[in-house]
Amino acid sequence: MNSQRTLPIRAAWTVFALIAAAHLVARLVDAETVANVSQWFLMPALAGTVWLATSAPRGRLVVLVLIALGFSWLGDTAPDLSDGDTSFLLMVGFFLLAQITYIVAFVPYNRDGVMRRHRALVAGYAVVVVLLVAACAPGAGALLVPALVYGTALGVMAVLSAGLGRTAAIGGGLFLVSDGMIALGAFADWFGPPVEGFWIMATYIAAQVLIVVGVLAKTRDHHDGASVPHVLAGNG
Repeated sequence: MNSQRTLPIRAAWTVFALIAAAHLVARLVDAETVANVSQWFLMPALAGTVWLATSAPRGRLVVLVLIALGFSWLGDTAPDLSDGDTSFLLMVGFFLLAQITYIVAFVPYNRDGVMRRHRALVAGYAVVVVLLVAACAPGAGALLVPALVYGTALGVMAVLSAGLGRTAAIGGGLFLVSDGMIALGAFADWFGPPVEGFWIMATYIAAQVLIVVGVLAKTRDHHDGASVPHVLAGNG
């Protein structure tokens, strides 16, 4: 890749890293305003790196991942416009659309038997989703059904992400961890780890980054443009 393309891509990753660092520090020190504002820019900055790191015409996978990042951005920001159950439903609704988009994007990469080869992964995620729903059920009330639907979609996405390779698979798993903490924090009175918001966002940011890295590794075979070290984006 020539320097004219490399420099903007590196700059985009740097901008994203700075926003992510500012957000996580704000979570640690309980600077709510900085945390909220910086969260608005996380997914647009990450989407910008995907756009710059891929070449036109962008393929189906890249386009769908950009759409999923857009829905994720709406999930990050729309809840700020309301509160209570409405805020939670807005977040779940937009992230459900993001997970469905990821699922549609990843399905073609699981046609060679990835699901069969990863039966233990499928079973493990199924157990995690069931346990998560069971833990949240007593406090979820009317929100149990949307939480169950979202949890199922999230588990499917996490399994299918393995079709893109090891890096994306780890990202899918971290997404499940992050949203699992959100669900437990909302519905389980016993769940309250120190700096909970930090851990939720740290795993969420890592999940999205690793999924993007896995996607860029796949597109590298078809387009010159993925500015990610090959060893980091291993095809496990």
